[in-house]
Amino acid sequence: MKFYSVSLLHRDQEVQIQHFEDALSTINKNAELSFGRIVLNDDDDELEQVCSELPNGIQFLVDFTWSGTETAKELANDVNIPYIHADISISPYLLFLDSYLDRRNSTDVLIVFDKEAYVDQALYYWLDSTRLRMIISDPITKKTARRIDQIRPIPSSFVLIGTSRNVENLFKQAKQEGLVKLPDRWNLLLTDIPSIPFNRTILMENPVTLLMLKEDYCCSIMQKEVCQCPQNFQLDDQFIYWFSLTLDKIIRRAVEERWDFSGNPQCNASKYPDDTVERFNEILETIIDEEQKILRKRGHTITLNIEGEIEKYYEGDVEIIGNFQNGKLIVTPGKHIKPIKPFYRIGIAHALPWSFKEQDPNTGQYYWTGYCADMSHRIAKVLNFDFEFVEPKSGTFGQKINGTWNGVVGDLARGDTDLAITAIIMTADREEVIDFVPPYYEQTGISIVMRKPVRKTSLFKFMTVLKLEVWLSIVAALIVTGFMVWFLDKYSPYSARNNKQAYTYPCREFTLKESFWFALTSFTPQGGGEAPKALSGRTLVAAYWLFVVLMLATFTANLAAFLTVERMQAPVQSLEQLARQSRINYTVVKNSEIHEYFINMKFAEDTLYRMWKELTLNASTDDTRYRVWDYPIREQYGHILLAINDSNPVKDAAEGFRLVDEHLDADFAFIHDSSEIKYEISRNCNFTEVGEVFAEKPYSVAVQQGSHLQDDLSKVILDLQKDRFFEQLQAKYWNHSAKGNCPSTDDNEGITLESLGGVFIATLFGLALAMITLAGEVIYYKRKGRTNKNEKKPPLDPLKQSLKPPKYDDHPVLDKFNVAKTITIGTTFKPVNIKENTKKDLESVNISHISLYPKARNRITRVD
Repeated sequence: MKFYSVSLLHRDQEVQIQHFEDALSTINKNAELSFGRIVLNDDDDELEQVCSELPNGIQFLVDFTWSGTETAKELANDVNIPYIHADISISPYLLFLDSYLDRRNSTDVLIVFDKEAYVDQALYYWLDSTRLRMIISDPITKKTARRIDQIRPIPSSFVLIGTSRNVENLFKQAKQEGLVKLPDRWNLLLTDIPSIPFNRTILMENPVTLLMLKEDYCCSIMQKEVCQCPQNFQLDDQFIYWFSLTLDKIIRRAVEERWDFSGNPQCNASKYPDDTVERFNEILETIIDEEQKILRKRGHTITLNIEGEIEKYYEGDVEIIGNFQNGKLIVTPGKHIKPIKPFYRIGIAHALPWSFKEQDPNTGQYYWTGYCADMSHRIAKVLNFDFEFVEPKSGTFGQKINGTWNGVVGDLARGDTDLAITAIIMTADREEVIDFVPPYYEQTGISIVMRKPVRKTSLFKFMTVLKLEVWLSIVAALIVTGFMVWFLDKYSPYSARNNKQAYTYPCREFTLKESFWFALTSFTPQGGGEAPKALSGRTLVAAYWLFVVLMLATFTANLAAFLTVERMQAPVQSLEQLARQSRINYTVVKNSEIHEYFINMKFAEDTLYRMWKELTLNASTDDTRYRVWDYPIREQYGHILLAINDSNPVKDAAEGFRLVDEHLDADFAFIHDSSEIKYEISRNCNFTEVGEVFAEKPYSVAVQQGSHLQDDLSKVILDLQKDRFFEQLQAKYWNHSAKGNCPSTDDNEGITLESLGGVFIATLFGLALAMITLAGEVIYYKRKGRTNKNEKKPPLDPLKQSLKPPKYDDHPVLDKFNVAKTITIGTTFKPVNIKENTKKDLESVNISHISLYPKARNRITRVD
């Protein structure tokens, strides 16, 4: 029985078809086999090509095209010619890959093949696929790496497909070019069973995925329990062999059963009996079931049934997380294939405290931190995506230059980033190219920062209340008054010293020392003590006391005012006051949004003035509504802009804050973003915010126009506001700071020791001087006592001798410094019972009895 087999193929499949024909002829040498080929061209009609071969009597139509020819299959079904599609492409490997990517929810993939021939095969296989793919067959050079790195959005997965050696080289090139930034997304698919084990050391530091055939698959396909794959082992050749063996079994069954191939099938004319095709399909199913470990049937397509395993590398450890058998992926028990998170590029720019870089002390690498960085991590956690921060190559937040946006806005508009989470302001012109979600911060604007005036502290600050000439005048007044009190008390006939008959009780004796002491103590609250008795002395004292009262009141009032002025607030309290004064210079960052704000406000003022001027000049003579003495709109922004230009705008905010800190007299102000000013104030105790925030503006998250992220981000922002997350960030970057360590400047805290410490020093000095004086007094007294003992006593007066009481041993003479003394006047004790002769002598002496007088202030001097 003769059999004529016709093969459908592409031009690049000549080698495989020849291999098939040789294999089938070798396996079945007894059958009379003949072969025909139909090379399909894109320009020719496939139906016409197949129909032209039908008159030759085709028994089997074998389709070797990459994806199968639908026209040939329909024609074979019409004329009942047995049809079979032999898939010799890499589709089994692609099925293996797709099964794994489906488990990871990977929606797009970039594939790098080691052979250009695989590209067409993959494209035919993916015609009906919904997964987005980008295919590259060129070697990974710097040019190719740049193309891969610029793909937006970033693919969910990266796959290298090829032989083990080629894949190893491709992965090394990818690492060298810096492409393996997200190693968890990289997959290596090996299409061979290498005789030398794959070099896994290159994967130890990267959590990549390795998809490869099982090591015993070679023995399985060679029908051996124990074997070693030869170096020239090719799976394509093995598939052709097993496919030829399957077709040979069908031919043998056709010979044995004498299938009816009578007639001459023609297109739209005649066909083989129906039993022939039905029997062909039944036998084919039976043979495939017997050889299901090697071949696999899907419809009319026969493919190689590969067996593979998936290895995951993470931190040097390897895990087999799944096996691929019979076209299905089976997860290893106890293991889990994690889905791939979406990956977004987030635009960010430097702005304190919103987003800025800090250096990791352990690794030395810089990382983004700040208000917006923390918010990005929280949003990524809620929406379950990975991200990387992308800083614009030119510009900051975005300016429109010659119709083109730069900065964060430009990157987002061009698609270089997926969203922007930074201190970006919502404006109408930006909304023309990007979209915004609801604002996350609405309390920022423009503010003014100045340095707190440096207080010149001094322990003797209270002495500076009065000028030196005033202090000298007070001392002179004290000295003159003390001298005059002594002079008047000494020479006035009505003083207590000179008029003892009028003052029978002891009075204060105003010696020169006592006079000066009286003048000095008059400054104290208890006063100077007993005043002079003469009218002239009292007149002087009254005038002096009036002087003391006025001087104390003046000193107290000036001291209070002096200390109050010292704690006064900044010299200006608003932008209007800053514009009206000329002592304090102020500036902004050059070409910043704040600088642009004042330029625009100046332009608005000029425009309004021009319109008002035209309105007033063109008004009729009868219209008096515009006849006003002054221009109704203040022109403060023009003056402010002029002052800013005179002070030379700074290049960045750091320089502005540095200038403020250097002006110790608080004569320089920096106008800048209020949020950054609050942040700097929380870190520097010398700064203070002046006035209220003006020109308020909202900060918002930006996305590409029409982005699917807009709704999700809006919901997350609202939820975070409900959870008070933004209040926590505000407390972290503004309230919780070094401000608590700053010295208190609250007016309610009272006067500090630095201002009045000299008072205590003066008190301590007086105490020390008193102790020194005491020591001098003791020494002087002891020396005087020794001198008196050495001197001879003078003879006593007869009268005094007669008054001297008899000496008794039980009544010794007591010294006035004795603690147990009982004598207040004199040095001896007088007994009550005296002799009669003594009484007569006493009666002859004119001595009155002792009277009780009020106790004098001063100590009664000793009577010798």
